[in-house]
This record gives sequence, C-alpha cells and structure tokens, in this order.
Amino acid sequence: MYLIYRPEGSDEPTRWKYNPKKLMSVEREMLERQTGKNFSDFTTDVVKGNSLCRRALLFMYLKRDHPGTRFDDVDFAWDELTLEYSKGELQQLREQVAENAPADQKAVALAKLDEQIEAAFEDPEEEGKANLPVVE
Repeated sequence: MYLIYRPEGSDEPTRWKYNPKKLMSVEREMLERQTGKNFSDFTTDVVKGNSLCRRALLFMYLKRDHPGTRFDDVDFAWDELTLEYSKGELQQLREQVAENAPADQKAVALAKLDEQIEAAFEDPEEEGKANLPVVE
C-alpha cells in the first residue's frame, strides 16, 4: 500500500510505501501517542479513513524526509492525501473476494477489482504475495 500526498500546487505527488509490519518501534510508539490508539487499531483505522490516523502517518513520513517537521505543522485537504493498494495487494483481495463473496455480489466486486488492478501501481519490490496493510 502507498500513502500518496498531492499538496495543492505541487507538480508531482510524493509516494511512500506503507507497510506497518516494517515500521520501527519508535515510529509505532509515536503513532500510538499521536492518535491514542494501539498500533493494531491504528493500522485498521488508517485503511478505514480515520483523519487523525492519516495525519499521524503523513507526519511520520514527512518527519523522515524533513526532521524538523512538527505534528502541528501537518495539515492537508482530504483530497490531497490518499492510500492506494499496490497491484499485488489488489490481486490478493481479488482472490479473497472470488472465494468468499456472496454469489449475488461476486461479479460486480470482481469487475471493480479488475479495474483497480489495471490502474494500480506495480511495486517492483513485491515478491510473491503482498501483505495487506493491517497488523493483527
């Protein structure tokens, strides 16, 4: 999964690979402090669209690139920040839908996923199956 930041007026978006299982403990703990959520809940809420969780995640990535960044400096319009699944993650979701979706919803869901897979960013570092961005 990728966190993509497209601030108004920028020519190119910034794309960061988001894999919560690869974050270091200092970053996980900072995310917990900033959001008041345990890390497992944080990862779920980021995907669900929780604004505070997404702001904290953006802060973490911006701070990596610009160490002087403060949390209070991070502000974004909702359409400037998105999470996008990689092609491999969408293919994994498609397999799950093909196996588990109710028959009356399966065709529509698979067609939608096929469209997303076609347009998705292909991560050259993904080997084999991708992991979904939630920590249990």
